[in-house]
Amino acid sequence: MQYKKLGDSELLVSEICLGTMTYGHQNTIDDASQQLDYAVAQGINFIDTAEMYPVPGRAETQGKTEEYIGEWLVQQQRDQLIIATKIAGPTSRLSWIRGEKRRIDRPNVKQAVEDSLKRLRTDYIDLYQIHWPDRYVSLFGAPDYDPTQERDTIPIAEQLEIFADLIKAGQIRYLGLSNETPWGVCEFCHLAKQLGLPKVVSIQNAFNLINRVFQIHLAEACRFNNVGLLSYSPLGFGVLTGKHLNGTVEQSRMALFPGFGQRYDKTNMMEAVRAYVEIAHKHNLTPAQLALAFVRSRWFVTSTIIGATTMGQLKENLSSLEVTLDKDILAEIDAVYARYPNPTP
Repeated sequence: MQYKKLGDSELLVSEICLGTMTYGHQNTIDDASQQLDYAVAQGINFIDTAEMYPVPGRAETQGKTEEYIGEWLVQQQRDQLIIATKIAGPTSRLSWIRGEKRRIDRPNVKQAVEDSLKRLRTDYIDLYQIHWPDRYVSLFGAPDYDPTQERDTIPIAEQLEIFADLIKAGQIRYLGLSNETPWGVCEFCHLAKQLGLPKVVSIQNAFNLINRVFQIHLAEACRFNNVGLLSYSPLGFGVLTGKHLNGTVEQSRMALFPGFGQRYDKTNMMEAVRAYVEIAHKHNLTPAQLALAFVRSRWFVTSTIIGATTMGQLKENLSSLEVTLDKDILAEIDAVYARYPNPTP
């Protein structure tokens, strides 16, 4: 396991981060504890969660993921672990999280942080992330940016002032973004510098073999602002394992939560996946190993967020650490990318 500095923070994070969004729905508290124990034993020091987890969001399960982690965390050496969580932004759904006026404003942020600290059973959060922007942006595979969808928003400078107070109070250590755009990254960083406020150190966005949009413009914005990418969905919601090539697998997330599959049910997706699976098999790799090793190989990726519902999946995902893709394999991957560029942005 390698460790990398996250942006311009003092955090040294493992190159693999354990994602936990299935805890409390697909995974029991015992499952969670076993996964966390195993991950830490393999060198992972970085754990990611969110106040809205598990997914899909439901009133009766909201917050369970943080609670499960908290039950485990109190038995650990806290200063050896880096815990990241997220605040939910505006949405017409998730009304059970702080009601209808869910914004990145002072009352909401204060309550969200206090609630997460209580569930996680800790005094501080190492990395606190805005799960999606307060302002309108095109999200989660939605169509192109549409100015007519713009809404009232909390000014970014005001958001930074709120987080500055929480950092000063010791409740959070660093601030991160998620599902952000190049403009958003640059604006957050510019205003922080201009106003002497805490700068964001990370961005958590989707990046995988069938969605390489990040490398087009966001990679530049993050490079010059020293913002580290925490790549989520490196297996494309499981499709890059190849298990759905002959139809949706029963009890998989695609089967259990068909709404999530809309992001991946797009032209050329299956053709691209099939081609990547062929590359993996040609080189005696599992498709998951190929997909994860590719993400880890990118210069702009600080940590790759993996998630699993079984210990077998977790072990396979971690076995990708033993894989280094040579120039010939990368050339084959790029040839597929040239045929099927970003089928699931």
